[in-house]
Amino acid sequence: MDRPGVRLISIHGKTPRIDDSAFIAPGVTIIGDVTIGPDSSVWYNCVLRADVSRIVIGARTNIQDGSVLHCDPERPGDPDGSPLIIGDDVLVGHMVMLHGCRIEDRGFVGLGAIAMNKAVIASDAMLAAGAMLTEGKVMAPRELWGGRPARKMRDLDDMAIAGMRMGVAHYVENGRAHAAAILADVA
Repeated sequence: MDRPGVRLISIHGKTPRIDDSAFIAPGVTIIGDVTIGPDSSVWYNCVLRADVSRIVIGARTNIQDGSVLHCDPERPGDPDGSPLIIGDDVLVGHMVMLHGCRIEDRGFVGLGAIAMNKAVIASDAMLAAGAMLTEGKVMAPRELWGGRPARKMRDLDDMAIAGMRMGVAHYVENGRAHAAAILADVA
């Protein structure tokens, strides 16, 4: 599939694999062992660098503008290393840094937040804007964590969860609109 303005780089025999239905904005660079699932979106000026381990992004997940995603290789005593695994229906805000962590289905990462190696953002959990989830910290489902370092602030109610789900649907549709606009501009 033609993706104007997107830079895909193979390294160490690994090439990015992107579902045809995913929207990848111009200015994005995707390197190495990256998998991006159906109806997901990666927005303007993001970098996904899987040169030492893998990055997996599920279906209908969005990585918003200016975010940086990376991982760590395996090491002695740590044969799995720290791949970056992101589930389905995940919202990742603008200018987020994700490094070797795991975000389960329907997780949310707020603007400018950081999640480090082996940290886990559980299903329906939210890492607040500007928060830093330090190495190995594990958030339980439906929890809101904030601060630097991040700590549990409270549990999320049904209204917050519904709002996150609406955000996912918005980004799937908005990605389709941007893809159409970019292709029309190129034609």
